[in-house]
Amino acid sequence: MDASVDAVSRAERPVPRVAVVVIGYDDAAHVTDAVRSALAQGPAVREVVAVDDCSTDGSATLLERLAASEPRLKVIRRRVNSGGCGTPRNTGLDAVTSPYVMFLDSDDVLPPGAVDALLEAATGAHAEVVSGLCVRRELPSGREVPWQPRLYALHAVVPHPAQRPRLVHDTLCVNKLYRTGFLREHRIRFPEGRFAYEDVVFTARVLAAAPRIALVPDRVYVWHVRRSAERLSISLNRAGVENWRARTQACRQAYEVLLGAGQKELARVARAKFLDHDLRMYLRELGLRDASYRRAWWELTRAHLAEYDADDWARNPAAPGRLAGRVVLASPEPRDLARLRELAARPARLTPPYARAPDGTPVWSEELPQVSLEPLLTRPVGALPLAVDAELRPRAHGTRLLLRLHELYGRLAQAGPEAVEVEWRHRDTRGLVVRTTAELAEAAAGTWSAETAVGLAAPAGLGAGTWDLRLRVRFREGVSREVTAHALAGAGLLRRRAVPSARHGVVLVQPYRTHSGALALRVAPGVRGVVTVAHGRLRRLLH
Repeated sequence: MDASVDAVSRAERPVPRVAVVVIGYDDAAHVTDAVRSALAQGPAVREVVAVDDCSTDGSATLLERLAASEPRLKVIRRRVNSGGCGTPRNTGLDAVTSPYVMFLDSDDVLPPGAVDALLEAATGAHAEVVSGLCVRRELPSGREVPWQPRLYALHAVVPHPAQRPRLVHDTLCVNKLYRTGFLREHRIRFPEGRFAYEDVVFTARVLAAAPRIALVPDRVYVWHVRRSAERLSISLNRAGVENWRARTQACRQAYEVLLGAGQKELARVARAKFLDHDLRMYLRELGLRDASYRRAWWELTRAHLAEYDADDWARNPAAPGRLAGRVVLASPEPRDLARLRELAARPARLTPPYARAPDGTPVWSEELPQVSLEPLLTRPVGALPLAVDAELRPRAHGTRLLLRLHELYGRLAQAGPEAVEVEWRHRDTRGLVVRTTAELAEAAAGTWSAETAVGLAAPAGLGAGTWDLRLRVRFREGVSREVTAHALAGAGLLRRRAVPSARHGVVLVQPYRTHSGALALRVAPGVRGVVTVAHGRLRRLLH
């Protein structure tokens, strides 16, 4: 090869500047896939530091075998299990020799090109931190949900975190590339030991140091969510109230870190994020827990919310998380769990009854008149927590969907509901949507009703799988609001039915209520579908 051509070729190759720290504990089934995804990033990766947190399942042996043929891989075996993720990440960070570092969990992977995209942005923008899009991949279905997509719609450079407060909502540490010197200069480390949600505190420490941040729309991390695994990850294992205690402690520390660094606005956003994200997520599941858990959860939540001041509550007072938080704070005992679950849904639903104080002010209920809903009177119609009841009626001569929209303190009559656009979205096949539109007609006082057919045979109908119902209510003058529907129960409305079908012979239809109370639908056409449902039910019974 010509010397000049060889020189150009060398100049075009990425300089190996990145270290990837992979942590794992008893995850022999996945850890080598994670490490290989880091090594496959190409020459930009100088080193992969795999920290085994005293595994007992042979994980470390697998890693050392891989290291024997891969000079970029260094394996560190901890002698004592730390009980968390922070200590092994710190161990790996201490061993890094590269100018940049990123973190990877043993059960996740880096998609091709992730490191190149992050490194190019870091060097081009002279950024201490670069953050990209993470996707949550549900396994085994493969369904993918982007994490905080609003942040990563476009390339951007943020000279100071206070200029993009939304950064506080992205509490992941793994979808980011950090300048190693920046972390060491500011002594930014993860909480040590058995500390759940360590990345919440770590991210706050990063933002408190006011780095220059670059954002890229590239997919840089695949977060695998295995809800059926024998041992759930720390973030997924929410069955015990200690998980909630750990989350509130992490959120409290994040607030204190930001406030202590003089980042008052970011600290306020951290508290708002707790209401809008953390509180709503756990409220949706609270009805599934036993009475002992609910009492302990309620007590912990009230103690945490008692730390909020007037300014925290005054910002966006009609936001669903703030309304829910005020209900919890106002009541010494758990109450109105079904209604709070609906309010915690996305989008939020405020279901009846709609109470008023003696002076006519909208309030949460007659029992909690101190929780005012007056801010709803000035909230835009397109942002109101509308309540729509839904009932599916499977019939041999045609399945129908019945909808009922509830008035909300006179706001809807003023806006003029006209129609509702119905979308059935296939849960596992992105982009597979079946749409219809129905006119809304005024029914009983304070309600509007609509009815539409539901086809159960592909290609025009729903076909096999799980379908989520989404609605868009259209008002006069072009205003609209996207909502989900509250699933009516009782009188066998949510039981499985076999519907005769000219195309398939028979279709099994199972309307059901999600954790947030919304209507969803499982469809299993034909004999094969019936057998699949029967096998699934048998497996669950045996398990």
